[in-house]
Amino acid sequence: MKLTRILRIIHRDLGFFVVGITLVYAISGILLNHMGSNDPAFRTEMVTTQIPENLTEAELSEFWLADQNLPTLRRILRIDDNHSRLLLEGGVGVYNSYNGTLYYETHTRRPLIFWINRLHYNKVKGWTPVADFYAGALILLAISGLIIVKGKKGIAGSGKWYLIVGILIPILYGIIFLR
Repeated sequence: MKLTRILRIIHRDLGFFVVGITLVYAISGILLNHMGSNDPAFRTEMVTTQIPENLTEAELSEFWLADQNLPTLRRILRIDDNHSRLLLEGGVGVYNSYNGTLYYETHTRRPLIFWINRLHYNKVKGWTPVADFYAGALILLAISGLIIVKGKKGIAGSGKWYLIVGILIPILYGIIFLR
């Protein structure tokens, strides 16, 4: 059997085989590229409200426990004379005793996004062999893709220009932005 025929079969079957892993890395990559200051694996809720002024730590704790709509309070830490840091289950807050302003934010896990990001970051036990296989598969797909297309659309024809541009993009970014 000719090498190009074998490479076509491998390219086709391996391509189908890695679609699921490709989607995990692609979706997670897009989310991570555009996360800004918020982790896409968590939904952040920010709340600012007014509560009574000049509460002591004990009074603040009692007030907090009495309100069933507030997240679970773990601990209160004094920042200065007017401010206390509130350590919450899944979040953090600040109470300004001078004016009674309470600010807190909570973070709730988005299960699917959390899971695919953990795979992307290789933070799941036993994932390294899968990630290494996938990296090798991508190398094989890239190289076989160069070889299996023949004629004017292949590497000897217009394909060489796409290849050159595709190689130049990361090189130019490196030259321009990694100074």
